[in-house]
Amino acid sequence: MSQPRLAAIQMCSGVDLEANWAVAASLLREAASAGALLAVLPENFAVFDAAQYREVAPRLPELLGRLGALARELDLWIVAGTLPAATRPDGTPVPDGRVRTTCHVIDSDGEVVARYDKIHLFDVDIGDAQGSYRESATFEPGDQPVCVNTPVGRLGLSICYDLRFPELFRALLDDGAEIITVPAAFTALTGEAHWQALLRARAIENQVYVVGAAQGGRHTATRVTWGHSQIIDPWGRVLAGSAGDRPGVITAERDAAEQDRLRRNMPVHRHRRL
Repeated sequence: MSQPRLAAIQMCSGVDLEANWAVAASLLREAASAGALLAVLPENFAVFDAAQYREVAPRLPELLGRLGALARELDLWIVAGTLPAATRPDGTPVPDGRVRTTCHVIDSDGEVVARYDKIHLFDVDIGDAQGSYRESATFEPGDQPVCVNTPVGRLGLSICYDLRFPELFRALLDDGAEIITVPAAFTALTGEAHWQALLRARAIENQVYVVGAAQGGRHTATRVTWGHSQIIDPWGRVLAGSAGDRPGVITAERDAAEQDRLRRNMPVHRHRRL
């Protein structure tokens, strides 16, 4: 019996939404052709310029509709990286001129079945060409972990900087997560140092599959992302990984029986004391 196949899509998105969209659609088709049942787009796949997020946010229903049409056509579940939203999950407007950065899950019938709003915002100073990052100037943080059932297993949702906060991943595990997705746009500096180490750590300590779908390459004169998308199993093995920062698709199978055996033989979750 074949195992369900997961896909991570890597892109180098820019300021042209339609150009980004064409690349995303092409790579989703490639993922479906490779047999994937679920594909994960990277963070900011549709538009990468912070100055455009407020402009694009009102178009969220249209963009989700486009993804839904693709999901139906390809018979594919899509974890839609991130898109800016002008409203909170309850429909109230986001105040102060900010937006939410949101990850939607779209089923193979084209319906939105889950939405996660990024909780941890990247407000840091690092020694790259851009130097300073202040997501909170543009985004309002979310506050609710989200899991959803899919044909490939119970899915926990996270976004980029969330990866550094293991308590979120514990909350997803407590809600039954078997796979956790990480659409991301890690900087080249932090990505080289920490991206794979953090993905493997979150997989090992929670005994989950982790799918890291990354931006990779040069986006502007000062903004460079790391790429190196990864699919990692609950033992910490890298089942599939991109060679660098070029756009493309990687896929791997989820072995649910092997995951169950690992959790029975090493019941880390039951051994927690704090």
